[in-house]
This record gives sequence, C-alpha cells and structure tokens, in this order.
Amino acid sequence: MKREHRLYNIILPIWMVFLFPQLWAVIIPGNLIIDCLVLFLTLLALKHQGKGGVMRKLWWRFWLLGFAADAVGVAWMFLGFLLYLPFGSVWDDTVGHIMHNPFAHPAAFLWTLVGVALAGVCIYFFDKKAMGRCDLLTPREKHIIALTMAVVTAPWLFFIPMY
Repeated sequence: MKREHRLYNIILPIWMVFLFPQLWAVIIPGNLIIDCLVLFLTLLALKHQGKGGVMRKLWWRFWLLGFAADAVGVAWMFLGFLLYLPFGSVWDDTVGHIMHNPFAHPAAFLWTLVGVALAGVCIYFFDKKAMGRCDLLTPREKHIIALTMAVVTAPWLFFIPMY
C-alpha cells in the first residue's frame, strides 16, 4: 500500500497561522515581497517613469492595508465557523466544509469565494484610498494599480484544502 504525501509546507491556508504563530516570521516578509513585486510589475507594465518614487511612497501602505483587507476575509471565514454552533449538522453537511475543504460542497465553495471576493474588494478600495495623495500617478494608473493588487493579492489561499 502506497502512502500519499502532500506538501502543505509550500503554500498553506490562513488557518495554519493561528495554529502555529511562528509562521508569521515567514508570512510577513513574504507578503511584503509579493505586494512590492506586484506593484513594481504593474508600474513596469504601465511604463511609468517614476517607479522608484511611487514604490517609496506606497509600498508600506499597500503592505499594511493588505493585512487589514485579509483580516476582513478571515472574519468572514470565521463567521462560517461560528455559525456551526446554532445550526449544527445541517451547517456541517454544507458550509461547514469551509474549514477543511471548500471544494467538498458548492455552498462551502461559494462561502469561501465570497470571503476571497470581500477581501479583494477591500484591497481595491484601501489601495485606491492610499494612492489618493500620490501626485505621481494619474487617476487611470491608480485604478489599474488598485485593481491589479486586488485581483493578484486577494487571499486565494483560502481555497487550499486542509485535510
């Protein structure tokens, strides 16, 4: 009998952070690198001349606001966990799968999708607000950057099954 091996240490779901707090030492710099890379590549695609000035002005705002937006998504996911208490087995058979496998039931998938979308929308509006006083960008560039950050850095890891 062959054992199945899964590599969950490469990409992990957000729930692991609460079980193993030392993962913050990897998540915080990893999130910073991803946010900065997405911002830089978006500026590169826009052929913006003042990439360095924009990066210096916005990197830390995007990074901190990204955590705030992810917290909104986590709160939504945690609400699904809390609703298990009053609804019991009916909830567990449908949306209750969000904690371990959102692909196990369509309702769990939709619940998780709403969490990811909610965090993505928050990322868009938070980043748009953060760029409000940045004179180096046009309104079109601000929209494109905020939209790119929202789509690329949304918490897609919510979908990773945790068995």
